[in-house]
Amino acid sequence: MTQTQEPVRSRTFTWADPSVNAAQVGRRSGLDMLRAMIAGELAAPPVMHLLDMTRMEADEGRVVVELTPQEFHYNPLGSVHGGVLSTLLDTAAGCAVHTTLPAGVGYTSLDLNVKFLRPVTVDSGTLRCEGTVLQRGRRTALAEARITDATDRLIAHATSTCLLLPLP
Repeated sequence: MTQTQEPVRSRTFTWADPSVNAAQVGRRSGLDMLRAMIAGELAAPPVMHLLDMTRMEADEGRVVVELTPQEFHYNPLGSVHGGVLSTLLDTAAGCAVHTTLPAGVGYTSLDLNVKFLRPVTVDSGTLRCEGTVLQRGRRTALAEARITDATDRLIAHATSTCLLLPLP
């Protein structure tokens, strides 16, 4: 897409080699791995930098991730693109499942069902997305995630089913 409006805005970001974290998958529990990322012992995954997700907290079965809406998140309608919100929901729900997994077990998302309730703009303030595990079995886990804005209004809700799998 060609940008014709002035002034042109730009954005630059950096990330660490994701293969370093990938080498840790299966060697640590999910909660230990996320806590190592939060503490800065392991780098955040590139998607966190791409979308500018910020603060994260993790406990057994629960994860919180924050994102402050920026213009680069916008769709052509002048609000945050639903894909950005879906990625935030998927991150919180999936990472909540990850916190329950022992070393040697991984997961992948089977589905993500999202309901958008309000538009988001830069005026929405920092978004808080909390993911929690609703049920975990031997082969699948069900989690939900909720995004609230700076005034604690519900913005979007999602459920996610994750497939649990042994790692080599």
